[in-house]
Amino acid sequence: MEATGVWKLYASGSSTIEAVRGVNLTLNLGEMVAVMGPSGCGKTTLLNVLSGIDEPTAGGVMVNNQPLFGINDNERTSMRSKYLGFIFQDFNLLPVLSAAENVELPLLLLGVGAAEARTRALEALNDVGLGERSQHRPAELSGGQQQRVAIARAIVHRPSVILCDEPTGNLDSKTSAEVLTLLKRLNKEQNTTFLIVTHDSKIAEMCDRVIQMDDGLIINQGPQREEE
Repeated sequence: MEATGVWKLYASGSSTIEAVRGVNLTLNLGEMVAVMGPSGCGKTTLLNVLSGIDEPTAGGVMVNNQPLFGINDNERTSMRSKYLGFIFQDFNLLPVLSAAENVELPLLLLGVGAAEARTRALEALNDVGLGERSQHRPAELSGGQQQRVAIARAIVHRPSVILCDEPTGNLDSKTSAEVLTLLKRLNKEQNTTFLIVTHDSKIAEMCDRVIQMDDGLIINQGPQREEE
C-alpha cells in the first residue's frame, strides 16, 4: 500500500479543519506497522482514507499497484473486498449470525460458493482458536472471543493489507495480550501486512516500526524493514 500527498479537509462552520496534511506512506509486504499519536491528531482519519471509507481531498492511495480512488464506487468496493481486511475496536459482528456465518460473509460477497465459503470460514476460526465455537452467536461469546471472530473474518479472504483501529481497545489486559500474540502469529505465518492505529504501547513494541502522527502530519515513520 502506498499513499502519496494525502490531504483530508473538513468544513467546520466558517473554518476548515486539516485532519490529514500531505501524508506520504509506504507499507511493504508482510510489515506490521503501528500508527500512534495524541487523540485528534488524524490517525483514524488517515485509516479511513487508506481503507477507502473516506475519499481524500487531495492525493492518492495505491493498493497492489492499483488506484483506490479515481475509480467508480463499484470498482472501489471490489478492491476493498479483495485486498483489504478490517478489524475494529467494537468487533462489528452481526448479532443474528453465528460465528461461522459472520466469518464467511466476505467470501459470499466475493461470489465464493456456499460450501467453499463455509469450509474456509471454519478454517479461519480454527486459525484463531475458535473452531469449537463456530455455531455460537456473538452474544454467547466473550469480548476476546468476539474479537477473534472479527480477526477470522478479516483474514478469511487472505487480504493484502489488514487495517486495524484500536483492536484491543475494548479488551482487558490479559485478553489484549492474547489477541496481540494472535495478530503477530498471523502476520508471520501468512505474511499479511498490518497497519494498526493504537494508543497501546504493547502493540507498538510488537510491530516492525511505529509511525508517529501529530496535527495531521506524520512526524516520524521509523526505519522500514527491507523486503525479503
